[in-house]
Order: sequence, then structure tokens, then C-alpha cells
Amino acid sequence: MKKTTSYIIVLFCIFMAFSATAQSKKQQELEARRQAILQEIKQINSLLFKTQGEKKSVLAEVEDLDQRISSRQNLIRVTNQQANLLTREINSNLTTIDQLRGELTTLREDYASMINKSYKSKSDQSRVMFLFSSENFLQAYKRIQYMKQYTKHRKKQGESIKAKTAELQLLNKSLIQQKKDKDVLIAENRIAKKKLDEEKRNQEALVTSLKKDEGKFAGQIRTRQKEANRIDREIDKIIKEAIIASNKKSGKTTTVKKSSETFALTAEAKALAKNFTSNKGKLPWPTEKGVVVKRFGTTRHPQLANISTYCSGVEIATEKNSKARSVFEGEVLKIQKIKGANNAIYIQHGSYITIYQNIVNIKVKRGDKVTTKQEIGTVFTNAGTGKTVLKFLVYQNDKKMNPSDWVFRM
Repeated sequence: MKKTTSYIIVLFCIFMAFSATAQSKKQQELEARRQAILQEIKQINSLLFKTQGEKKSVLAEVEDLDQRISSRQNLIRVTNQQANLLTREINSNLTTIDQLRGELTTLREDYASMINKSYKSKSDQSRVMFLFSSENFLQAYKRIQYMKQYTKHRKKQGESIKAKTAELQLLNKSLIQQKKDKDVLIAENRIAKKKLDEEKRNQEALVTSLKKDEGKFAGQIRTRQKEANRIDREIDKIIKEAIIASNKKSGKTTTVKKSSETFALTAEAKALAKNFTSNKGKLPWPTEKGVVVKRFGTTRHPQLANISTYCSGVEIATEKNSKARSVFEGEVLKIQKIKGANNAIYIQHGSYITIYQNIVNIKVKRGDKVTTKQEIGTVFTNAGTGKTVLKFLVYQNDKKMNPSDWVFRM
């Protein structure tokens, strides 16, 4: 029975240790995420809310506030997850502490019983009489072995009590720290919720103003989208022409349709494309600092329900005079002058192309070989809005890709 109980206790301890390790890892992941969001909020404040008195259109104010509100909501969500996980860890520790206390009580009772027995037979005379009363040599030998084992077992019990006591003290210490950590997270969440409520009230006031003249603002958004679509068509045309030229140069014979869809690659270019693929999710950001203010794909406007916009890449708000940099080694395919959007730099990485839009003070030229993180130009700052925004696109052959899938923690 005792062996079965000990076996169950060992299994329980192993399970609890594994569970604690898994929860600790999850807690570390959540903390890393929380710190990233805090950094994101800091950058949003720095890049989109530089001064309280800066002049913005109502539409720009609403959109900027929406960025901060969204990040603040993410922060509260992740902090809640951390607090809930800590609650589970605290409850788990309490269960383990109860289990250890039960084991400690049993060990102490067993040890007290052994000490009592030992005391009753502690005299040398008693031990000698115990040996001399043996019926034969074999029995005397077994009794000597028994006394040795009894002494060893008593020592082992003492060591076990010491170890369990230390483990209990450690768990108690851990429990106190976990409760403190939880209190800190709850306090921080209260502050975050207070700020969120304030930002929502500010936004509601702006939205009321916005909806008074919804048609005007909707028209502004549609005009911006129309211009973005025009630029996208130009980019698509340039890439198709580059693919056709590549295939023609290589002597590749295929259908007219296929000849504008896939690059003909040399062995070296294939290796480069394979290396680019293997770095999916690990590419550096195209600016040293920045926050994504517009994501890839179709999104509905947060305040104007009937308005949707499409972005062929990502738009990154960054600091004034920030440098655009290549996210991977490659060759400058083209530098395009875009009406109303400054310059776009195309860098080819085998069958992949990355595009950096809204660039001035260009540092490279067509045909240049570039390295990862090499500066290629300066991101333009709009004098009217005061914003410095880089549009970044990723293509595989003639297909648009989501840059957030490729860039580290975008």
C-alpha cells in the first residue's frame, strides 16, 4: 500500500513539475508579447502623436486614435491572459503545497515513531542482548543487517524531511512572488483601461464630427484608394515586363500568359530565392524603427462602416529622416518615379521582389548588388501631415504577398 502511495506521489510531482514548466514558458511568451505591445504604443505616441498641438484633419485624428486604441486593447487582453495564467499557477502551487504538507506530516509521524523505538532500544546492553538472543549465527547476522538498515532508513527519513521542508519553503516564496506579480499586472491593467476609456471618449467626440460630414470624408478615402490602385497597376505592369524580359533573355519558350507570370532563373538566382524562402518570418524591418499603420489586404474603415480599403503591402510610420533599407540581399531591378508618391525602389531576390515606396535621396542605382539592411534611401516626410510613411511590398513572381508573413514580428 505504501509503495503504491509513493508511486502516485512521484507521478503527481512529475506532472506538477511538467505543468509548471509549461506554464512558465507560456508566461514568458506572454510577457514578451506584452513588452512588444508597450513598445508599439510608445512608438505610436512618438510617431503619430508627436505634439498635442499638431494640426490634423478629423479623419487623420480618428485613424491615428484607432491605432492607439487597438494597441491598448491588445495590451489589456494580453495582460488579462497573464493574470489568468498566474491565477492558475497560484492555484497549482496551493495544491502542491497542500500535498507537500500532507507528505511532511506523514514523514514526521513515521520519523517520530522510529525515534521512539530507537530510544527504547538505544542502550548498548539492549543491542547486545538482541544479538545474543539469536538462535544461530545466521539469525545474528540478519539482526546486525537489520540494525544497519534501520539506522540508514532513519537517516534517509531525516534527509527527506529536510528536503520536503526546503521544497515547501521554496514554493511558499514562489507563491508570494506570484501574488505580487499578479497585483502589479492588475494595477497596470486598471491604468490601461482608464487610458483606453479616455481615448474612446476622445474618439467618440471626433467620430460625431466625422459623421456630420461623412460624405466628404468618404470621398477623401475613395480618392486615396483610387490613387493607390493606379500605382498598384503601374507596379504590376513593371513586374510583368521584367518577367517577360527575363524569360526572353534566357531563351525560355512558353505560352504568352506563362511568360509574364514566372521568372526564368539561373542556378544562382534559384539559390537566392530558396534562401529568401527559408527566411520567411525572419526578415528585418525595412526601417530601423516604425509601426504598421495600414496592413495588407482589404479592411473596413473602423468608423465609416460602408467604406473598405485595400492595401497591396504594408504602410509603416517611422521617424523623420529615417532610412529605408533592403530586407535581404539582392539586385536593384528598377527605380520608379511615381507621381504623387516620390520614388519606388525594386529589389530582386531570385523569384521574389521587395518594393520600397515613398523614397527620396536614393543611395542605389539599377543593377547594384545590395546586402541585408543596406540603406537604399530616405523615407519622405509629408510637410502637410508631418508623417513619414514607407509603403513596403513583397512579390513572388507576379503575385502579391503579405509582408507581415515575411518580416520578423510585423
